[in-house]
Amino acid sequence: MTQAVNHVALLPLYAAAGTALLVLVMDLAVGRFHLPAAALGGLATAVCAIAVPDHAATFCSGDLCSWTVTPHAALMTVLFAVLTVGVLALSAPALRLGLAPAGEFCFLLTCAMTGGVVVAYAGDLISLIVGLETLTLPLYVLVGLRRVRVSAAGASAAVTFFLVSVVSTAIALLGAALLYAATGALHLDALTEGSGPYAPLAAVGAALVVIGFAFKVAAVPLHAWAPATYDGAPVPVAAYLSTASKLGGVLALAAVVQRLDTGPLVAVLAVLTMTVGNLVALRQTRMVRLLAWSSVAQAGYILAALAVGAAGVGTAYAYAVFFVLLEFIAFGVVTAVRGPGLDGGDLDDYRGAGRRARWMGAAMVLALAGLAGLPPGLAGLFAKVAVVGTLIAAGWGWLAGVVALNAVIALAYYVRVAAQLYAAPEPVGVHLADVPAAPPASAAPVAVLDPTLLEAATHTRVAAPRVVVAAVTVAAAVTVVVGFAPQAIFDALTG
Repeated sequence: MTQAVNHVALLPLYAAAGTALLVLVMDLAVGRFHLPAAALGGLATAVCAIAVPDHAATFCSGDLCSWTVTPHAALMTVLFAVLTVGVLALSAPALRLGLAPAGEFCFLLTCAMTGGVVVAYAGDLISLIVGLETLTLPLYVLVGLRRVRVSAAGASAAVTFFLVSVVSTAIALLGAALLYAATGALHLDALTEGSGPYAPLAAVGAALVVIGFAFKVAAVPLHAWAPATYDGAPVPVAAYLSTASKLGGVLALAAVVQRLDTGPLVAVLAVLTMTVGNLVALRQTRMVRLLAWSSVAQAGYILAALAVGAAGVGTAYAYAVFFVLLEFIAFGVVTAVRGPGLDGGDLDDYRGAGRRARWMGAAMVLALAGLAGLPPGLAGLFAKVAVVGTLIAAGWGWLAGVVALNAVIALAYYVRVAAQLYAAPEPVGVHLADVPAAPPASAAPVAVLDPTLLEAATHTRVAAPRVVVAAVTVAAAVTVVVGFAPQAIFDALTG
């Protein structure tokens, strides 16, 4: 029996994969124009996702399909494409300076985007796992992809990321195999808890799948790779890990938890993840490591919404959308302030940066406020309120209390970073003990250093590349617009 393939439903995949192939061919043939080709391909992928009719499907067996088109899938594909274009913009200055090979970088990043598209439209466990691996595999190389090796941090981060990812993939595959053995189904719409003597086997399989997918969102206990990998990777790659890669993990987890009874396990992961992430973030002195631990904590809030099953999936989607926008702004500001080729630096390196680059400082405050759930980050505030409301409505009041408590704890380090951006320069001079109590009249006058003038001489104004400023500006504008209409976004994601 010949099975018809709906090529229209596959248009987003064709656009994403075609972009990767186009970049590869251009690199081999002309060695130029990688960035424009990759960016245009990302935009074409977003357009194709919007243009495909809803409820189209292909690779079907009866009523069960391995590729399903839904409004949620289209929205997430647009997000993957836009995040890819945004990270290309953040990476453009470094690629133009030759700090990394542009052809390989753009090819690997568009391959990761292709994996994200597969995750968004996947209708069975095998497609879901293959999509996640296609999303993740290129990132192993991107983490350590540099022409100029200033330290071994990049290679160490890539190896750490690879080893933990391999273990998590093996766990997820074992879980999928046990689910298939217990239920005879791999399609997501056919997943059940199993019955009779196979029910315990199905429960174990579901737990293993959840644990394997939890790696992608850096959930405890598979979280330790995130800070080291983020800090060792180029800042734009860390931005992609914290946004697009995490979004893929959220989609995979949502696909499983809304069909299988994994609430208690996901709730435990949520409590551990948000608590460990926030407590360890309090002690961080490096910017990217702080953002990495913050990202771990944010994953805990998403897991809390997923703990209630199908009723919390829409809330988790909404939170993920708001989170990736805010996280992208934060990493974009780090890229702008530090400049191409440099790591995220220490928190002390950002002292007064908001006064030297006012727009970048305002964008970072917007991102921090949103991640903390405070105004003017209205999107972040609504996201946390939505999670707490969903948990209370589902009878998980204790988990809502844990979310609220952790949100209060997180205020400490978000406020610390924001204060550092606008802190006055430290006074520089000599110790009073070293100055004679009564200098002779013939002594030369003592010069007094003005801290403001000293800062102006030693800390020049941040001259961020225009393409980076444009990317941060667009992301901030979108975040502000979403912040004034969060209920409409939430309704669209939960409808």
